[in-house]
Amino acid sequence: MAIESHGERWFADETPFQDDMKELWGDWGIDSEIGKLRSVLLCRPGHEIENIEKTYKTYRWKAPMDVGRARDQHDHMAQVYRDHGVEVHYVEETGAYPNSLFTHDLMKMTPEGAIIARPSTKFRRGEEKYVAQALSKLGVPIIKTINGKGTFEGACLMWIDKEAVLLGTGNRCNEEGAQQVEHELRAMGVEHILRIPIWFGGVHIDGNINIADRDVAVVFPWKVPHETVVFLMDRGYKIVECNLLEEHAKSAINFVAIEPGKIVMPAGSPKFKEDLEKAGVEVIDLEVDELQKGWGAIHCMTAYLKRDAL
Repeated sequence: MAIESHGERWFADETPFQDDMKELWGDWGIDSEIGKLRSVLLCRPGHEIENIEKTYKTYRWKAPMDVGRARDQHDHMAQVYRDHGVEVHYVEETGAYPNSLFTHDLMKMTPEGAIIARPSTKFRRGEEKYVAQALSKLGVPIIKTINGKGTFEGACLMWIDKEAVLLGTGNRCNEEGAQQVEHELRAMGVEHILRIPIWFGGVHIDGNINIADRDVAVVFPWKVPHETVVFLMDRGYKIVECNLLEEHAKSAINFVAIEPGKIVMPAGSPKFKEDLEKAGVEVIDLEVDELQKGWGAIHCMTAYLKRDAL
C-alpha cells in the first residue's frame, strides 16, 4: 500500500505582518506624526481626579484640577477630533491613577501594532495595564510590552517617516527599554533611529520637538541637540522655533496634527501660532489650561491608533 506524504502541506506562510493587519486585526497603525488622523485613544478624567487636591503633590502636578472644567475641556478636545473625522475611543477603566488621561505616555503605535509602555515613575506604573485592556477590546495588536528592567514611555518616540524615528533616552526611557523598542522597530524596516539624550529634569521629546507638516518641524532650540535639527533638515524639513515663554508657559509644541499642515494646539501662544501660519500651517487653538495642571497637554492626552500612510 502506498504511503501518502504530508510534509509538503506544512510550509509556513511568510507573508509580512503588515499585509495581514487589516484583514486579521483591523485598520490600525501609524508611521508618521502627520498622516491624516483616523483613530485615537483618550482617557476622559474620571473618579481618579475627584480628590486630587489631597494628593496632587504626590503626582507632582502644578495644582489640583477643577474636575468639571477639566472634563469640559477634554470633551471639547474629543469633539474637535470627531468634527475632523477622527474616531475617538476611550480607556474605560483607570484604577486610581490620576495621570491616566495622558494616554500617549502609556503606548506607542507602530505600523504593526502597539508597544505598551513601562513608566519609569513608580506612581504611574500600572496605568499601562488599563490601556492594554482597552486595546485588546478594540482588537489592536500589542506587539511588545516593555519588560525586564526596561522603562519606556510612548512620548519618548516620534515618527519622522516609515524608515526614521527619534527616540528620547534618559529618565523615562532607559538603555534596556530603548534596546527593546529598537529591536521591534528594526523588524519593521526602520533603518534610522536617532537617539536624543533628554536633559536633566526633562521628561519626553514631545515638549520640545514636533512635526506640523510634510516639510515643517518645530523645535524649542535650547533643549534640542544640533544633530537632531540636522537630521530633520536632511530629510527636507524647515525648522520653526518656539520661544521660551510660549513653550514653558503654554506647552505650545505639545500639539497634534490632524493632517499634514493642520494642527490642534494649546491656546495662548500668539507668536508661535503666527510663525506656524507663516510656514503654511493651519492652527486650531484649544483651551486645555485646566488639564495642563497635570504637566501635559494635547499631544500627551492623545494616543494615535490610526493615521493614513503618507
